[in-house]
Amino acid sequence: MFVEAIKRVGAFTRPIHIITRLYKQSEVLPGAASMFFVNENGYAVTCKHVAEIIVNATMGITQQNYNRFRGESQKYLKDSHNTYHIQRLEQQFNLELGTIVTQKVNFINSFSNLSQIDVTYHPKYDLALLHFQSEGPYFYTHYAEFLADNQEYEVGRSLCRLGFPFSEFRNFRYNANIDDIEWTPDAPHITPAFPIDGILTRFIGDETGYPYALEMSTPGLVGQSGGPLFDTQGIIYGMQQSTRHLHLGFDMINQDVWIGTHRAKVSNHPFLHVGVCISAEIIKDFLRQQKVKFYQRRPE
Repeated sequence: MFVEAIKRVGAFTRPIHIITRLYKQSEVLPGAASMFFVNENGYAVTCKHVAEIIVNATMGITQQNYNRFRGESQKYLKDSHNTYHIQRLEQQFNLELGTIVTQKVNFINSFSNLSQIDVTYHPKYDLALLHFQSEGPYFYTHYAEFLADNQEYEVGRSLCRLGFPFSEFRNFRYNANIDDIEWTPDAPHITPAFPIDGILTRFIGDETGYPYALEMSTPGLVGQSGGPLFDTQGIIYGMQQSTRHLHLGFDMINQDVWIGTHRAKVSNHPFLHVGVCISAEIIKDFLRQQKVKFYQRRPE
């Protein structure tokens, strides 16, 4: 049903690879997110919570905090009260086990030589506009066509999302010599885009009741945030933003079952996981406010 639409949308949907390091750990945690381009001039949209990671990584905000901590802690390496001073500095710089100390991002197959990123957050919703300025060509071959104004968003319509939920790349490492994480020169494993379909179930309103989001019968997966929601023609209806977990209200299941050759007691609190997608109307209004060109299309 969505074969041709996925090919069309895949031409302008791109993965964002993310690597993270936590305080007192050398293990590198890979992650991913999604974005899609809205015109030929390097403009793309993603979720605000994804854009915040991009800003933090490119500006090195958490890295600077950790570097200041390291600089101060060096003063007390030979101090007999070293443990006390380190604990004091941890409180001062808000560091504890599990705190993120650095993140880095890599934009895959998007442009040849990035010179600047401009990020604009939506003032209310989980939405952000990215403007990539490249000294070379852009590598995406098409751009989004949003559902045209005055077209209906019908409950029960089959729609699909595309994104990059599985972090299968391994071109990174922890460099003990500089106590930092880094990308390696190895070519990244290009994580295949992962589609997931469902039907439009409900409209989600904000505190005023305005329907800013679409609810889908299936969950959006971690890493699909910022990816497009589209119909069988590749027309964009929205952007994957989050997943809600709706308690079904059934009694707790607590029974014995056979798992292979072993009998085990299984407990279950049933929930329905549904996707939340920022509406294309919200995205288009935001692009108009920022005076960014975009394209629309009516279903055939």
